[in-house]
Amino acid sequence: MITEDALTDYIRKSMPDAVVTVTDRTGTMDHLKVLVVSSAFAGKTLLDRHRMIYQALDVPLKDGRIHALELTAKTPEETGTTSG
Repeated sequence: MITEDALTDYIRKSMPDAVVTVTDRTGTMDHLKVLVVSSAFAGKTLLDRHRMIYQALDVPLKDGRIHALELTAKTPEETGTTSG
């Protein structure tokens, strides 16, 4: 199990401007739906964006705190917002 704050911290270490929204899919905080909005995704393919998130979450994925992820990765322009 991982907290929303801890997951956000892992992602922000790689993408400091990231706005992270976490939805617990099962009530156990190990099957998660995660939306990450960051300017770091600009010019990146969907696969590259997902790789960036998986890399940022490498430790909790490997130690079992996260079992499953459903990812959405967008730039602020794609959401019509600004990050920060």
